[in-house]
Amino acid sequence: MAQSHDTPPASASPLPGEPERIMVSTRRVACDGGGGALGHPKVWYDMGDDTSVECKYCDRLFVLDPAAASGEH
Repeated sequence: MAQSHDTPPASASPLPGEPERIMVSTRRVACDGGGGALGHPKVWYDMGDDTSVECKYCDRLFVLDPAAASGEH
């Protein structure tokens, strides 16, 4: 009888060197690095027609939730 093996979900912690992925429900997002005093200045990004945008300071990747994307327009 075959044993089942648990595998981590696709939303598991990023591998070293991969940007942090943050699911969002709007195309306009703000990033401050998330580190309080150790973060960076707050910057705003607009995805436009894209479904993701990357912070130029900390490389966080903001990804539009598909459920939110289908409800827009």
